Amino acid sequence: MTEADRPSSPFRPRRLLAVLAAGVLCSGVGALWVQADGSAKAEAADQPILVRKPIVTTSIVTLPPETTAPPATTAERSAVAVPRNKYAPEPIVHIGTLEIPKIGLVTPIYHGITMRNIDLGPSHWPGTAFPGEVGNSVFPGHRVTKTHPFRNIDKVAPGDQIIFTVNGVRSVYVMTHSLIVKPTQMEIVNQTAEPTVTLFGCHPPGSARYRYVIKGNLVPA
Repeated sequence: MTEADRPSSPFRPRRLLAVLAAGVLCSGVGALWVQADGSAKAEAADQPILVRKPIVTTSIVTLPPETTAPPATTAERSAVAVPRNKYAPEPIVHIGTLEIPKIGLVTPIYHGITMRNIDLGPSHWPGTAFPGEVGNSVFPGHRVTKTHPFRNIDKVAPGDQIIFTVNGVRSVYVMTHSLIVKPTQMEIVNQTAEPTVTLFGCHPPGSARYRYVIKGNLVPA
């Protein structure tokens, strides 16, 4: 089938999520969100750094007003679709820190689904629960490029702590299990009835063939 013969159709969110899993978080190969001419612009340096929890409205991230509506329920949450350009316009939003004592990790965390944020550190997937909230809080991160914060997540074992500090609030999760999935197995970002966390990166390091995933449950305060 030639390009002219191929029917046009709008992008489907599920397909775009699978594209994310197929290309994000890896070095060199399997890159995601390329522009039409095959190039990718890295313009993150001139973006503002924001420090308050953002509100997500489709692809727009803004700071909350003085009073905000209650968080969305688990049923209302859904991981947002991903732009094809991996450096699509997106504010750099710094929301706090992540610590995993077992592997000596202390890293800033961000909020966004493009490389503008993920290149700087693990980034909260918009549309999923924030740390400490009911639902599945999802953070993709690099294993071999940039600061490669998730390089050793395969060393994290059941019972190890995963600690978030967002807006001065500390949320402690305990790792429950790990799994290796195919890029198309996007159920890892599905929301849950309990407060849980999902961290993932490409596996094996430097390859886009699989995803290494660790899951955890929130420790009651």
